[in-house]
Amino acid sequence: MAKTTKAAKAAEAALDAAAAAAKEAKRLSRTLPKKDAKRLRSLADEAKEASQASKKKLANQPRKVEKKAVAAIARVERAADKAEGKLAAAKAAAAKKRAADAKKSGAGKKSTAKKSAADRKDAVAPRAGEATLTAVPAPAPAKRPARRKAPSVVSAEDLSALTVVQLRDRARAAGRTGFSRLNKAQLVALLSS
Repeated sequence: MAKTTKAAKAAEAALDAAAAAAKEAKRLSRTLPKKDAKRLRSLADEAKEASQASKKKLANQPRKVEKKAVAAIARVERAADKAEGKLAAAKAAAAKKRAADAKKSGAGKKSTAKKSAADRKDAVAPRAGEATLTAVPAPAPAKRPARRKAPSVVSAEDLSALTVVQLRDRARAAGRTGFSRLNKAQLVALLSS
């Protein structure tokens, strides 16, 4: 049985990483707008092709196979980071617009309250011979346990000024999971959502 060299092991690891990156990029492309999704899917296909090197090529040219897989991974990650950044910026802009619209509509209009059922009953006098109902006070509602404050949403600009270590600390403090392998752009998107 032939001994596997370090270069061949590194190439196999790169092939596995390329396949995983392709799978993750395909999953991410489902959440993106058409143009960005199409670009990411084509890069994911390239990464998948790079991850399917033959055993013969892997044995004869492990460094070349590894280099091709690593380059495919880098292209996919750059495109994914760029697309996620665009998506996060679009979500932030939409949220900002909704907040501005809500503020505008709330300040310009005064709400008119309709009469409640109790108000309408009081307005109608009972007829002669009818018994009047007296309102029985409802029991006081049970106190709810104090809710934890939701983590405040921080803008992407503020988060992008932090280091990856600081972003991971914030993700840990916010109770997030699965952030240890994320890059800076992915951490910013995670924390700003």
